[in-house]
This record gives sequence, C-alpha cells and structure tokens, in this order.
Amino acid sequence: MTGEPAPTDLPPSGPAPADLLPPGPAPADLPPSGPAPADLLPPGPAPADLPPPAPAPTDPSPPAPAHATWEPLPATRWEDAYLSGNGHHGALVFGDPNDDRVIVTHHTLVRPNGAEHARPPRLAAELPTLQARLLAGDLTAAEGFTDDRPLQWVQPFHPAFQLRLRRPSGTAARDYRRTVDFTTGEVTARCDDWRSRVFVSRADDVIVQHITAPDLTLDLAQDHQLPGVPTGLGVGHGTLLTSDGAVLTLRVRYPDSDRAYTGVTLAVVTGGTTRLTSAGVRIAGADEVLLLTRVRRHTGELDVVEESRALRELFADRQQSYDALLDRHLALHGTAYARVTLDLHADDAERALPGSELLKRPHSPALLERLFAAGRYHLLSSSGLLPPRLTGLWTGDWNTAWSGAFTNDANLNLQTASAASAALPEVTDALVSLIHRQLGDWRENARAVFGARGVVAPAHTDGESGLSYHFSREYPLHLWTAGADWLLKPLVDHDETRGARDPLTAAVLAEVALFYEDFLTNGRTDADGQLVLVPSYSPENRPANANASWGAINAAMDLSAARHALHTAAAYHPGTPDAARWLALADRLPPHRVNSQGALAEWAWPGLDDTYDHRHLSHLYGVWPLDEINPYDTPRLAAAAHRALQLRGAENDSAHGHLHHALVAARLRDGERVAHALGQVLGGDFFHASLMSAHYPNRDVYNADAAHTLPALLVEALVQSTPDRLVLLPALPAAYPHGQLTGVRTRFGAEVDLSWAPHSATALIRPSRTHRVELRTSAGTEPLDLVAGEDRVLTLGAR
Repeated sequence: MTGEPAPTDLPPSGPAPADLLPPGPAPADLPPSGPAPADLLPPGPAPADLPPPAPAPTDPSPPAPAHATWEPLPATRWEDAYLSGNGHHGALVFGDPNDDRVIVTHHTLVRPNGAEHARPPRLAAELPTLQARLLAGDLTAAEGFTDDRPLQWVQPFHPAFQLRLRRPSGTAARDYRRTVDFTTGEVTARCDDWRSRVFVSRADDVIVQHITAPDLTLDLAQDHQLPGVPTGLGVGHGTLLTSDGAVLTLRVRYPDSDRAYTGVTLAVVTGGTTRLTSAGVRIAGADEVLLLTRVRRHTGELDVVEESRALRELFADRQQSYDALLDRHLALHGTAYARVTLDLHADDAERALPGSELLKRPHSPALLERLFAAGRYHLLSSSGLLPPRLTGLWTGDWNTAWSGAFTNDANLNLQTASAASAALPEVTDALVSLIHRQLGDWRENARAVFGARGVVAPAHTDGESGLSYHFSREYPLHLWTAGADWLLKPLVDHDETRGARDPLTAAVLAEVALFYEDFLTNGRTDADGQLVLVPSYSPENRPANANASWGAINAAMDLSAARHALHTAAAYHPGTPDAARWLALADRLPPHRVNSQGALAEWAWPGLDDTYDHRHLSHLYGVWPLDEINPYDTPRLAAAAHRALQLRGAENDSAHGHLHHALVAARLRDGERVAHALGQVLGGDFFHASLMSAHYPNRDVYNADAAHTLPALLVEALVQSTPDRLVLLPALPAAYPHGQLTGVRTRFGAEVDLSWAPHSATALIRPSRTHRVELRTSAGTEPLDLVAGEDRVLTLGAR
C-alpha cells in the first residue's frame, strides 16, 4: 500500500513512551513491503505442527487483577448500589443487613407522556424551498423548517419498585463487606453470620436473591415509592401465602393510559413462619429465604397465577435451587465476560483496595484495570432485549436525566464501540434488536421529513418508537441523516470479525442507500458539479457565523456517513446494478474541506465557520469510527483532522466528550492526547462507588457513557484493525509501560493477545481465516501472511 509522507502535524508514532519500541520513521514514511526489520518477525511462518504458543511475558508478571470490586459499607445512595443485569431485568443492590433494598428495573419500563402518539413532522413538501434558500445563502432558513410543535421528549425510563427486606431488631454491622463479582454477575453482602446473594439470570430471565442467617426475621415488601415517583399512578398490591412462603405482586397503572406493569416475587422460606402484614409478609425464625422476581409491562391485566407458576417451575430441589440457577446463568454470562482481559501489572496492594478508595488514585494502573473490567461487566449486563440506555439498564429515580433514552448521535454509539473488538456479540445482538424492531418507523421518518424511500434513524428513542419527533430550533434532530450509518457500523464490524455478511444487515444497508439515492439526486449541485447534502446537521453544533442556524450544508459527518453507507451497501450487494449505481453516487459527493487554520472543517461548504468549544466531535466521524481518514492512506487529511482535534474544546466537560476525543486521538496515533483525555475522566470524579459513571465531573448525573466506553478506548490505544490492516500499540499512554491485553477480535478474523514492556512487546495472533494484512508498528510496516488455524507470534523491539 502506498502512502504519502506523514505530515509533521501528526504524531509520528503511537506509543507514548519513547523507549517502548525501537525508534524509526513514521509508518506512512516506509514502503508498503520489503524486508522486515530483523527483530520484527520470527523467520518463516509458525510451524503448523507445533502447539499454539502463549504470548511470552516480557517480564515477570504479578498476579492477575481481580475481576470484582468491593466496599466496607452498605450503599446509602442508589447511585452507589452494586449492579446486576441480564439485558432485560436489572437490579441495584444496597447490601444493608438491616434494611436491604434491591431496586428492580426492566428495559421496557418507559412512562407514557404523550410521546407514544407522536409522529415525525410532515415537511417533505417544503423541503425544496428550504434547500433553495440555504443554497442561496440564507443561513437562517432551517430555523423555520418545523411544524411549530413544542419539544417532545421520548417516554422516560423509570424503575419498577424496590424489594425491601427490613430486620426489625437490626444491630450494628460488624465484619461487613459487599462485593460484585464481574465473572458471575453476583452481588454479595455479608455481616457477622448474615449473608445476601443477588444475581440476574441470563438463562432464566429472573432476579434471584438468597438470604441466610440464624433465626432470620425480616419484613418483605415491594415498594414503588422511589424518588420522583409521579402522582396519579394506579397501584395495587397482592400477597398470597403458600405452603413454603408467599407470592407478592405489585401492579402499577400509568395515569390516563391502558398501559401498566406488574412485578411478581416468589418467596421460598426454609424454616420459621410466614404471615401477612399490611405491607407484605413477616418472615420469622427462618434459616434462609430465596426470592425470585420478574417484571412484565403489559396492557390490560396480567395473569399473576401463571407468572407465579412459571417462577415456581424454575426449581425443583429447594436445597439446590440457588446454585442450580446460578450455574445455568454462568454458562452464558461467565463465558461472555471472560473473553477479553486487561492486566496492567498494577500494585497488588492497590488492587486490594475497595473501589471508593481506588477511585482516589486516578493515576493507579489498578484503577484502570478495575474500570476496564467493570465496564465490560456493566456493558454485557445491560445488553440483551435492547442495548444500554444513557443509564445502562439501571436507575433509582423516576425522573431519569434525558428520559434515560437511547441517544444515537454519540452516546449509544460510544457505549457499544467495543462490541466487536472486545468480543461481546451479545451487545451487537442487542443493537440489532433495537434496529430491526424500529425499521418501519425509520421508513416513516424518511417519507415524512424528506419525501424519500429508505430509512432515516432518529437521534433519540425510548426503545419503543423509532420516529423522529424529538427536535427543537436549537436541536433540529429531525434533519440529521447520518444516524442509520452510525448505528449499523457495529453490525458491519461484527460481520467482518466473523467473516460472514448477515442478510438482515445487507437489507437495511440497501434501504439506507435508497434514502441517499432520493435525497441526493434532487438536481442540486455545487459550482464543481458535485452533489450537495442540504439540509445538513452536525450534532449538536452550529456554525460560528452570526445568525447561522443549526441546519446548514455539507456537514462533514453527513458526508462521511453518506459515502460510507453507499460504499458499504455496494459491498454487501456485489455485482448488482444497485451496487454500481450506489458507487457512482458516492463518487459524486464532495471532498472534505480544510479551513484556514489547517483543520478539517465541520462543514464542507465555503463561508461556514467552525465552532470549536463543543463536546461533540461529529465532524471527525471519518476518523472514528470510520476508516475514511487515517494516517496511512490519507495522511494530509489525517493531519487536518488532528489539527481540528487540537482546536476542539471540552465545553461542559461531559464524559462522552472526553472519551470521544480520546478515541479519535487513538486513531491518529496521539498517545499524549489519549492520556490527557483519559486523565480528565479518571481525575474528574466521574465514577460512583458502584463503578457506574456520571455524565459530568463530581459525579453529577448518573450516566453510563464513561463506564461503557472506557474498554473501547483502551482497546483502540493498544490494538486497531481493519479488514486488511493490523496496528499494534498505536497510542499507549506513558503511564502504563507494562501490560497484557488478551482476546481482542480483529476485523480480518483473528484473535490477538498482546504483551508489552518498556523495551519490547509480543503479539500472539490466532487467525480463523487465511489472509494477508498490513502490519503497522512504530518500527515500520510489513505484509503479514496469516493462515487459518496457524498461530503467529510476533516479537516487536526485542533486544
């Protein structure tokens, strides 16, 4: 592969430590083939008859990091409660031995607020007039492209209720410890001879809680009265004693709606007595209590007898029920979680600290190890029926910030960024579920707003509706056309890792391409005869020009998305007339623009000036997550993108802004910038004791962006791939000179284990298909021939 000389504005190599790999010219300066540096690759292919070698550690390794976190006190805030989930149900566990609370959530629980009847604005007839005005220089034209409706938020996500277990004669907790085990999804708390264990089964879709203590006496109730609970809810409680415990039900009907949800808890009690109380049941003198809980959202009435029977059928042997349920769950959860691990050779004393203490040490490798593990755990646990919301799968407040929505113009995309590379196809499957259940709505968006065939994804969704109705003058999200391409990108990445194209993904890509056919072929071109994207919106920014509206022309993100969508759709439909037409259309799109400051412009239209202090980096979509702009094939554009990154401010210090910045920096091989952005998050008090994150510094606004995006960033800093390229150690921060990353999936169908130390690195590559890729390191660029089933060991920088 040929390359231009690397621009001087671009960092010449990835690893920040100057002595990590041998000094040498930037990869773009080297020829695409030729003799390898003598110490880069072992001579010849790995012998096929030898057993697969393990990656040789570059120095003696300490014990591996623990895949758990713990605290010496119960949670007093729901934000600090430990989390468990299976992608359907979620649980927030406080672990208080005297007043234990488990907040129950479910992905489907959104409160009707009128949005269930909202439709996209029917503006297609007015579109030609808007386009003409914008192209004539009327920068305010898009301000009136609306049907004058007020801003309508999507239906807000909310908690179901809390299971409350109060011990009437509570005593001071001694020898207390609560723990969440990432490998099992089990939250445990112990104190003296009391013990509680909670997990959410991925196999049986049930919340399981097991409490043991001598002479166990407690009051059990279901309580929906959590912070922000609205008035007017229709609430009904039911309790039925059984031969071995009780069944508790809570039905909540939303005001002025036929929609409701019902929670059913089966209590199986060993020993002692169970009797009814005004709020639930009193269990006295028991040896142990097993609770199984489910939530259903429904219309009409739920058959609670059938729900109770289904819970009862989950176990036959009472003495083994908890362990049997846990074993079935582990076969799914444990296998998925363990696929990828990160070890930064942290200090064992720091690894042993509780999470709240470790968070006070933002420079500790032990903190990053634990946050990487917690991020994978929380991302897996919140992905199933749907992908993670802004709050993952959890909330303890009925007034969840930003409605607890799926926000598709950065947040959901960042959170799911590691699905392919960090080996979590469960996350991709959850994203597929969201997309396919909303395709009909996406088609209506395209027809109503743009008068086009195909699909347009909304910027916000509550998981039920995919219609574009959440917009305002300042946030004209109904004009955004890049959403479908961004949401489909992880599906395409997944197909590349496994080496097969999903027909369903191919079908949706074709619909995206159909939209661009109609939207772009309207006869509107620029002075050079190139197609124009008008109106065009760069989330959630606007040009700096006085009086310029948010709706403009040729936003860089929209250009990159259109080009990528058309090329990808053509690749999924090779040799067809459609593919030829889509490629021809892509060739007519204009190039990116570089502004007077040498930066990639956010709008590739003359006269539109950049607004730099903003949390979103939409214009750098071509760098990340796409491969359109990179230091190897397009070094001059990469330098312009790097300049744009240097000029970008942090605006309100949102976590997603910092980590988006770092992901782009990693693609541009800027380890120092990665380290700075990462340091802003680690040092900004963004994480609760639960290791779930906040949107702003000082733990302001519970939000999953930082928690779920962090693993993606660390993978990108260490291993990057395309279908034809492998980049090792492109942007390693200097603070982490030793480490091992295992199990990373590449887009050319190989797994990679990577070990590194200050003067050397070793990569074990396990290919599943035969392929030649380009290997990029700071030592140079070389072709790498891989044979399916034959492992390769690469030694980089050995001395």
